[in-house]
Amino acid sequence: MGGSNRRCESFDNAVRQQRTETANMSAADFLFAPEVQKLLMVAYAAPDQQFSSSELAKRSKLDPGDAGRTLEHLFGSGILRRNKPNAEEAETISVDRTFIFHDELRSIALKSFAAAEPVRSMLRAKFKDSVMRAFILEEDKDGTLELLVVHGQLMPDESAMKAACQKLSKNIHRHLKVHVISSIRFNSLTPRDSLASKLAAPGALEVIALGDTKAQPPVEKVGLLQSAKKKFATLARPSA
Repeated sequence: MGGSNRRCESFDNAVRQQRTETANMSAADFLFAPEVQKLLMVAYAAPDQQFSSSELAKRSKLDPGDAGRTLEHLFGSGILRRNKPNAEEAETISVDRTFIFHDELRSIALKSFAAAEPVRSMLRAKFKDSVMRAFILEEDKDGTLELLVVHGQLMPDESAMKAACQKLSKNIHRHLKVHVISSIRFNSLTPRDSLASKLAAPGALEVIALGDTKAQPPVEKVGLLQSAKKKFATLARPSA
């Protein structure tokens, strides 16, 4: 009987581990090897910048050998290109914007390993009790991400949010512009508000949806006039 229980327990642990590993997988893991994701995260964050191979390896935290082999694959695919050196300068590498699927690949990167997943992971890990919703509003031509964070009953600590965003910015090699507003403010946005127009844009991406965290909505305050009306209605009821 004890052996049977141990086998069941081992099976349950294996199932839980498999579920955890699956949950931790990037949505792009089915398309790109981890080495490709690390290099493209750096390259797409600064699409007009030229890098040396050693700089790309360092920024992507890859072994030089792994980086070199992966770069050759990306050159052959047409995703990255070699730039001819001038005079005694070394050869540089950059994103090839003429690649037929450049826009699609950059969009996939933005929606997964290069932005959405790191942002989601950071907010869920550090601000699960306060952040109710979050959006990537847009990415500018320089790779800067504009984020909208919507908090509930609890407001995220300002210094903790600033520190977390600075660390995230360093990890994904992108500058961040972050707006933090309450859910009440979010629900009162009008079409004339700049945040509302960005939310309605095709490129806006929701990374934290309602129910993804433990954050609770704020307690609605009843206005004085509503409170007076309720009291008057109570007093006006005939007594039994």
